[in-house]
Amino acid sequence: MASTSTNDMKGCRRMIEEEQKTREKTEAVRIPEISEETTRQLGVRRRQKAKKPEFKRQGSWRYKRVKPSWRRPKGIDSKMRLKLRGRPKSVEVGYRSPRSIRGLNSSGHAEALVFNVGDLDRVRSDQVVRIGHVVGRRKRLAILDRAKELELFVVNTGRVGS
Repeated sequence: MASTSTNDMKGCRRMIEEEQKTREKTEAVRIPEISEETTRQLGVRRRQKAKKPEFKRQGSWRYKRVKPSWRRPKGIDSKMRLKLRGRPKSVEVGYRSPRSIRGLNSSGHAEALVFNVGDLDRVRSDQVVRIGHVVGRRKRLAILDRAKELELFVVNTGRVGS
């Protein structure tokens, strides 16, 4: 029993050390400012999306071969197309986000997807950087170093270790 808790402590200590190294790599970066109006609109979007139904393709609940990803119902006798009561909701323009914050992440910043160090040169100062999920450890470290030099904020630093 005692050896298990000792191993757990070593694992926790190792994780903490890795997080500290990651913070050292990414600290001293400027986060772009967002206006009060944008902050208000983000709250509006959050409340709207909480009410938004999960749009499902007609018949997906009945047949396994029909995937739930949204397709517009087009059948001549489709009750869902006719928007009859008791049927699932259809996609409509009223479910959209406010125009001023469309395309922004949940923090209210525009994101730039980066896969290598060269992509950082195309990032504007009002954007934040998101490193592609296929980027490995070596390139991720190089991207983080270059982003720190350019004073760009990286959303997903990840665990880069030593």
